[in-house]
Amino acid sequence: MQLAVLLLVAVCGWGSAHAQQAAVTPTAQTPVIKAADTKYRIGTGDMLDIRVFNRPQFSRDGVRVDSSGMIRMPLIQGEIRAACLTESELATEIARRYEEYLREPQVDVFIKEYNSQPVAVIGAVRLPSRFQLTRRVRLLELLTFAGGLADNAGRSVQVVHTETGPSCSAPEENPATSGLDNYMLSETLRGVEMANPFVQPGDVISVPEAEQIFVVGNVFRPSAIALKEPITVTRAIAMAGGVMPDTKKDKVRVVRQKPGTIEKTEIYVDLRAIDKHQAEDVLLVSGDIVDVPVSTGKQLLKSFLGSVVPSVGQLPIRAIP
Repeated sequence: MQLAVLLLVAVCGWGSAHAQQAAVTPTAQTPVIKAADTKYRIGTGDMLDIRVFNRPQFSRDGVRVDSSGMIRMPLIQGEIRAACLTESELATEIARRYEEYLREPQVDVFIKEYNSQPVAVIGAVRLPSRFQLTRRVRLLELLTFAGGLADNAGRSVQVVHTETGPSCSAPEENPATSGLDNYMLSETLRGVEMANPFVQPGDVISVPEAEQIFVVGNVFRPSAIALKEPITVTRAIAMAGGVMPDTKKDKVRVVRQKPGTIEKTEIYVDLRAIDKHQAEDVLLVSGDIVDVPVSTGKQLLKSFLGSVVPSVGQLPIRAIP
């Protein structure tokens, strides 16, 4: 059986407040998604093409669903509610209303533009984007359409629920109408149902960047390291390429800022003692700086070179006669 093909399209008209908050660029190409979970339900702002079989004078293209979720059709008295109906349900309702004027009317409804279910994905993903939902989509699937997680993604994902008008879902299916939900990315990526909810229209999905620790000094690759999982001093140093041969291993220093203050504390770590299981490996926290020192004699030489070599570049160049 052929699967229905539905689209997630970049939003053309998200409100300016959302645009400033999300600071994202719509995707250039419309991603195609197959295997719908449920049929799309029409919402405000959607544009419809409506065909009345053998009655072209009653057919209409580009019918916009107004802010109340209503549309109008020729001959039919009053408005027709389109919001929260599927294409086939709305076609059935329009045909029923035309029975007063036509014999066995046949109606088809096609969604021309999807404008009523905007969502956005921002933060540490590869393609921060705005989308229009054309079916029910779970959080993990939406993250894949934003290109997946960036290398600096943290350990959590936040879903911010914004007010976008009445929901078509039953209360038990869509309990959250505003506020923020936080999920562990490890559970979302495994498809754990509680951490992989259906995304609701108006949701903003934010993937915060990972907190960082820093390894500096006498290592091969001084670097900032994303704190995606617990990291100890020895592991952080290994991730920075390891220590150089002239390292003073018993005086590795961890500089840590006390929470809520500008005061810093220093923790000294003996790598040799840790290797011999005579000391505990220190678990690092966000913002820690691991400073790996060079041995004293080498430090004096490096200090001398550090002060002399840059000054050489400031001397004038003269030709040797």
